[in-house]
Amino acid sequence: KMPMADYQKGMEPISWLLTPATVALAVPLYEQTKALKRNLPAILAGVVAGAISSLGMVLGLCILFALPREISVSLLPKSITTAIGMVLAEQGGGIGSLTAGVIAVTGITGVLLGPVFCKLFRLRDPICQGVAYGTASHVLGTSKALEIDPLTGAVSSLSLVVAGLLTAVLFPFVTMLL
Repeated sequence: KMPMADYQKGMEPISWLLTPATVALAVPLYEQTKALKRNLPAILAGVVAGAISSLGMVLGLCILFALPREISVSLLPKSITTAIGMVLAEQGGGIGSLTAGVIAVTGITGVLLGPVFCKLFRLRDPICQGVAYGTASHVLGTSKALEIDPLTGAVSSLSLVVAGLLTAVLFPFVTMLL
């Protein structure tokens, strides 16, 4: 286990770079406010379905493979930002550094496989793509969504925030099932 102070010290350069990137995510949100408001019910429905299915699938696989509680708790917040996921995992008795690694792998996987899945499942609508990227692969997926279309990026930004909040609310209840 790595102490949080050591992790934070090692992550300082990355955190320094993430601050302007996070602020940059707000620009598409502002520019796409009308479209976001118009599609808010669909966006929220997609995020709720995505967050619940993510937690449910991880929970199911952890139970199926009889993983130790500490590992299971560490894996549950895989589809949210590192800052929220690590705190949740550690508060639930998990390993924060494992959670950080799983979150990174999830984001990278979303960036690499997102276009394949969008093509495979014929997701052409920018709202659908944005919800998928933001809910499943957080900030890294949102960076990919911004490359696709400004509306896709804005929806992804909103989705990652809502998915993070929803996961934080549901997390304690899901961990009780372990």
